[in-house]
Amino acid sequence: MSTLNNVQAAREREEVAKAIRLLLAAPLVTERADAEAFDVVRRRHEPVARWFDYYCGWSLRVEPRLGYARLVKVGTRADPTRPARRDRSGRAPFDRRRYSLLCVIAAELLTVPLTTIGLLADRVVQATAADPALPNLDTAARPERRAFADALTLLERLGAVEVLDGATEAYVDSTEAKVLYRVDAALLMRLLAAPVGPSQVAVEPNQVPLRFESLLTSISAERRYGTEAIPVSDTQRNLWFRHSVFRILVDDPVLYFDELTTEQRAYLASPTGRRLLRQAAEQGGFTLEERADGIMFVDPDGIATDTRFPDDSGTAKVAALLLLDAITAAGSTTAERLARAAAEALRGHPGWAKAYQGEEGPATLVRDALAVLVAFDLVSHRDGLVSAKPAAYRYELTATKDAAKAGSEE
Repeated sequence: MSTLNNVQAAREREEVAKAIRLLLAAPLVTERADAEAFDVVRRRHEPVARWFDYYCGWSLRVEPRLGYARLVKVGTRADPTRPARRDRSGRAPFDRRRYSLLCVIAAELLTVPLTTIGLLADRVVQATAADPALPNLDTAARPERRAFADALTLLERLGAVEVLDGATEAYVDSTEAKVLYRVDAALLMRLLAAPVGPSQVAVEPNQVPLRFESLLTSISAERRYGTEAIPVSDTQRNLWFRHSVFRILVDDPVLYFDELTTEQRAYLASPTGRRLLRQAAEQGGFTLEERADGIMFVDPDGIATDTRFPDDSGTAKVAALLLLDAITAAGSTTAERLARAAAEALRGHPGWAKAYQGEEGPATLVRDALAVLVAFDLVSHRDGLVSAKPAAYRYELTATKDAAKAGSEE
């Protein structure tokens, strides 16, 4: 009997660890999109919710009947490396227009359980016309219809709207397209992770760019750590140190000590911090990698990440690995020097990276490759200078040669 209990306990630990990593890769898990992942999260949601609350201060809401699990990842840092992306080839990031349309569309969808794309577009046209801070939606212009469709398709992918008939893409070609949607208002409301509603922060539209960082802090304020009106206690302060460092560990590729405050570094170096590091890694199924410059939670199964590096699945990632060797060898270099190296690689492999073979190809390839390296926190790119960060030195030259071979075969 004890053997059976041990097997069951081991299975539960494995499933809890898997559910934690699934939610880190996709904070919104729906039964419709991934029934197997949702089932794991649903069955183990209590210990998983405790793990996220204790280590990160994030809440997990699981709705078995509605078929979704939502991890509310609150944060106060703007992160340009993880934009919403268009659901088309190229996966281009959302621009400001698409983000603004996404917000207006979501607001209009909250009022109707069923709608058509034509009726929704009319409502968005009226809403944007009534708000002087928003450009009017011009459905007669194809680029505007494309932006509208991209924003709506993202809500489809998240499960907030379901297409009952037709296809959203058809609206790009014609405003006469017939598409019927069912709206999941409960899930739509759960998409916003900010503790404070943006509507509660009163500010003139022209002041938003100037005060963006402070506004982000305002809508992300969490009362459990105290407010300006309430003195922060030692308990609240220690809670914030724990949650803030573990949020970086589980959400960012690397935690660098020199990017932490003195208090955060002291917390990690304390006996409590060391114990919790090992404990969180074990419970989450991570391998704890510690170096002089920082710490990483490495997922040996690759479940917890939405993208990987090294990875030969795209030209930019192959180029990133090729350029990384030049960057680490120099310590710091410029984008112009990297462009010359990229041009040489393109001339040597004319069958590779065909989309970058034009006159501006090398510079574009370097730009895309650097975006990969910055997203993985391997380099910094400021004022034209590209500098290797400590984690960049984990990648050996042999790996670069293997990537070059893989890239030449694309």
